[in-house]
Amino acid sequence: MDATDSKLQVFPRLVPAGDSAILIELGAEIDVAINDSVYALVEQIKRANLRGVSEFIPTYRSLLVNYDPLVTSFRVLFEQLTVILENQVVGEKIVFNPVVIELPVVYGGEAGPDIQNVADHAGLTIEQVVDIHSSVDYRVYMIGFAPGFPYLGGLDSRIATPRLKTPRILIPAGSVGIAESQTGVYPNESPGGWQIIGRTPIKMMDFQSESLTKVSVGDKVRFNSISKQQYFELGGILG
Repeated sequence: MDATDSKLQVFPRLVPAGDSAILIELGAEIDVAINDSVYALVEQIKRANLRGVSEFIPTYRSLLVNYDPLVTSFRVLFEQLTVILENQVVGEKIVFNPVVIELPVVYGGEAGPDIQNVADHAGLTIEQVVDIHSSVDYRVYMIGFAPGFPYLGGLDSRIATPRLKTPRILIPAGSVGIAESQTGVYPNESPGGWQIIGRTPIKMMDFQSESLTKVSVGDKVRFNSISKQQYFELGGILG
């Protein structure tokens, strides 16, 4: 590894993203402390009231800052963000008021066509996969990919499974999936490549509510295994 490669591993770092955004990277892995820092940084930049900044897109480990190039420039914003990073309050964290959201899930069968893949990859039975997946309170690290899609961290490494080699054209709403060390819920029908292990009858998007989404960043999600009959009783649909 040369000196240039070595510098690429230094965080935080600012990277141009197209002609109207700057990506601030705070780390390289899924980590609660890094994710807390991302959301704290959002608040710090908001307090600075930087001219031309139009939108923030936080992720597990980074923050995309969009700006209007007719109002400010990359160079100006880069320097302003650098100052904020150099003077940010060490250890400052965004204070979440997490809510534990319990989601009933029918695992396997038509609702979870890939659960056998996960079991085979882990060297476990389907029942063991269900027990492990439903025994953790998962943190909502970010909402992305599709409106209302929660990226959940905390998946037990025993059932971490690679994405499908060929993504599906259509995955039903409510599908619960695994991809590498993450789990998540598809809020709407969409294409996707996650290993689908079950489905919840709970709507993840509610256009009548102020927040729109069932869960918010910082919340906890707990999956509860239910029978197919209970799934139907809760209004779930298969097929």
